[in-house]
Parts: sequence; structure tokens; C-alpha cells
Amino acid sequence: MNLDVLLLYLVVSFFYVISPGPAIFLSISNAMSTNLRIVAISSLGNIIGLFLLSSISILGLGALLLASSTLFMVVKVIGASYLIYLGVKQFRIAKTTQSLLVRKEKTNVKKKAEYFYEGFFLAATNPKAILFFTAIFPQFLDLETSILPQFFIMTTTFMTLSFISLFSYGCISKSAKNLFANQSRMSWFHRISGGLFVGMGFSLLQLKNSLS
Repeated sequence: MNLDVLLLYLVVSFFYVISPGPAIFLSISNAMSTNLRIVAISSLGNIIGLFLLSSISILGLGALLLASSTLFMVVKVIGASYLIYLGVKQFRIAKTTQSLLVRKEKTNVKKKAEYFYEGFFLAATNPKAILFFTAIFPQFLDLETSILPQFFIMTTTFMTLSFISLFSYGCISKSAKNLFANQSRMSWFHRISGGLFVGMGFSLLQLKNSLS
């Protein structure tokens, strides 16, 4: 892979992963409600989901997904529904009248594996991520050289940038948690984040299976 092409890919990937999206809002929500270990677990699940999408793209299945409006619609509806589901969960948390301590204890009952699968499923069903790996990712491949090394370099780079981005957003949110130290502010935080998840869910339903 040409160094100039790799640097361009780094720039494109960097701005993609730092732009606010479902995974980032999930990371922020987890940081505010739990701890950074949970943020790391959820972020790990997310980048494994990205690895799955990248693998599908390199196998040529991504092109099939883009070509089939029916398949794309199915994935889009599943992804949008999941985002709306996460939003509803946030609204339910906001409605609780229990103390933050009790809420934290209830949150900790949730198994770590659930946070992992939550992050994984969010990435694997995100139509925008699918578009990146099926339409943008292949543009940086040099077809005249071995594809496999390029695949691992580009995918590992993207996963690393994504994990750093998600964890950084989590750390920043965690450091600002004192601003939400009372129940009223936390309730508003969950209402706003719930609205964002629901809004992103409905916006995904408007996403077309093309980059135009």
C-alpha cells in the first residue's frame, strides 16, 4: 500500500470515528451511568462489530448488500429499531424516582457481556458503517498487490482509532460527571441522550443504500 494512500485513509478514518454517532453516544451514556471498564468492554464489542463489517466487505458480500435494496432495508430497519430501543431505555431510566446510588447498584447487576454485545450489535447493524466498509474502504485498496495485508493494516488502524475515540469520549464524560451529581441533572441527561438515540434511529430509516 502506498504511504500517501495510507495517510489519506488515516485522515478519512479519523474524521469518521470522531464524528458523533450511535457508538459515541452509547459510550458517553455508559460512562455517565457506570465506569470506564464498562466503556472499554462496550467499545471492544463495537470494534469487533466493525471487524465483522470489514471482513464482509473484503469477501464481496458488502457489494451484494448495497446492490440489494431489500437486504439493505432489512439491516437498516434492524439497526434503526435497536437505536430506538436504546433511546426508550434511556427514557425509562430518566423516569425512575430512585437515588443515583440505587440506580448504580441496579446498573451493575447487568452482566459485562451484555455491554459487549450491545456495542457489537450497534456496530454490526449500523448502515452508515456498512456504507463506509462497502463503498469507501475498498477505494483505498491496491488491487495490484496482495489484498490480505492491506485488509489487516487498514482494519486494525480503523479499529484502533475507533476504540481510542470511544474511550476518549467516555473519559471526558466521566470527568464531567460531577456536573450531573444530582438526580435531576442525571434525569435530564438520560432524556436528552434518549432523544438523540431515537432521533438517530429515525434518521437511519431515511438513509439510502448509496453515498449520493
